[in-house]
Amino acid sequence: MASGIFAILDDIAALMDDVAVTSKVAASKTAGILGDDLAVNAEKATGFLSSREIPVLWAITKGSFINKLIIVPIVLTLNHYMPEVIKYVLILGGFYLAFEGVEKIIEFIFHRAKKGTEVIDDDKKEVSEKSKVKSAIITDFILSIEIVIIALSTVLEQPMMTQVFTVSLIAILATVGVYGIVALIVRMDDAGFKLIKASHDKGAVSKLGHFLVDGLPYVIKILGVVGTIALLLVSGQIFVHNIEYIHHHLPQNIPAIISEALVALVAGLLVVLIVTTFKKIFKLKSTH
Repeated sequence: MASGIFAILDDIAALMDDVAVTSKVAASKTAGILGDDLAVNAEKATGFLSSREIPVLWAITKGSFINKLIIVPIVLTLNHYMPEVIKYVLILGGFYLAFEGVEKIIEFIFHRAKKGTEVIDDDKKEVSEKSKVKSAIITDFILSIEIVIIALSTVLEQPMMTQVFTVSLIAILATVGVYGIVALIVRMDDAGFKLIKASHDKGAVSKLGHFLVDGLPYVIKILGVVGTIALLLVSGQIFVHNIEYIHHHLPQNIPAIISEALVALVAGLLVVLIVTTFKKIFKLKSTH
């Protein structure tokens, strides 16, 4: 009996060793997409009232955990029974990311906010907040699929249990790591105010506090740009790596990052055109 328990413990220890090794490989492979995930979600989690930043971020984080709970078992099951389906799921997600990126560019160019003070009632603020949270969770869902699939691709030759533990661990670390850093970013102004208060607005500590407070608006603007670029690059990579026609017909004299961005722009514009057309059709039908 005792020897049986020790054998089980030995198997568990061996499994954990395998998971530790494969997780390091998976983490290095997913580092790029995690960086894009951070940029996109940091941009989506900023721009709220200070009192609403943490509640909004917590709502997005919970949504991200739920996304992972849905995605991990589905991807593992599909990989086991219908691995070819994963490619098409990725491509559909790529179209959504491209649409989001292009929509942001169009919004910036043609619908920039007018100067002046606009009074927004609480109901509109609540609707806006909910829509932003929903958009962030949907985007997280698409990026999470990419992260889980990349992590799984590093352990395809491993036993099923190693695959499950490795992919699950990467999924958890991705959510905790990304949204933990986002929380630090959105609260950097509060940290700055505390440093100013603690130093009585004197000395190097006070200067650091002012730097954090004054720097937050610039960080948010930079994140907005980086997040949009990240959306396009991730979607472009999905198209190039999963659609053979695009992969073989890309011009070789253009850097990959530029060609992938151009592919995403074209795809995003196509989806924006389709969505806009359908909206106009439904609007015309509703008026008649």
